[in-house]
Amino acid sequence: MTIFRPLAILFLSVGLLACKSNKLYAQQQTGENKTIKLDATIHYPQEKHLAHVKQLTFGGDNAEAYFSFDDGKIVFQTKNRAWGSYCDQIYLFPFKDGNMKNRVPKLMSNGLGRTTCSYFMPGDTTILYASTRAVGAACPPEPAKRTDGKYVWPIYAGFDIYIANIQGEVIDTLIKSPGYNAEATVSPQGDKIVFSSNHAGTRGFNFNLYKIDVDGTHLERITYDNTFDAFPMFSYDGKKLIFSSSRNNHNQHGINLFIADWVK
Repeated sequence: MTIFRPLAILFLSVGLLACKSNKLYAQQQTGENKTIKLDATIHYPQEKHLAHVKQLTFGGDNAEAYFSFDDGKIVFQTKNRAWGSYCDQIYLFPFKDGNMKNRVPKLMSNGLGRTTCSYFMPGDTTILYASTRAVGAACPPEPAKRTDGKYVWPIYAGFDIYIANIQGEVIDTLIKSPGYNAEATVSPQGDKIVFSSNHAGTRGFNFNLYKIDVDGTHLERITYDNTFDAFPMFSYDGKKLIFSSSRNNHNQHGINLFIADWVK
């Protein structure tokens, strides 16, 4: 049975926002007394802590973008019919290419199944991502829209985690097991991967976090809440892990953030 859950998600695409027929500009004074011309359709004058805001995508639903280790590229997921992606697929974009208004970036997931949660591996020559490709090449069923309009993220039991080279060719299956396996991130040191799963050993909507070496060895469960632990992310120094969890909610509905020291 396919289970769906709501997830607040931040889109890269400004195409979801109301478009303005005329561009509005404002002047921003910087600390160096330099005046910067702002396009107020994408960079508002109150956003004093941002500079040189630039729109990268122009249509579709775009999200989950992550930098390469050298900060020169991103991988992200998008649903963009103009690109031939009828459900979320993984794309790679080098910043030297400018933006994606008039060009389609490199497709990394080959259009098979639905994908999510891509991340660069050390060396920036491979990426990992989750995909339902093992259970079918077609897009899986979409969840019903919520009456309140909030975003709904589907929990597909066919999600496994794959590694692809920079040409988009799958070269390894990192995690293949029953249930949902996704949300993988790589430690800054490039030695460990953490991810969320409800595979064998947990049941239904019970999610826990797991770790594995980047070479696919030493898989180990690291949380034991047996309700919902997900969305792990390392601190930049690799010494802490932050994640979402429903633990300690005293029988109330809700998910909170938790941070912990990372002990190898």
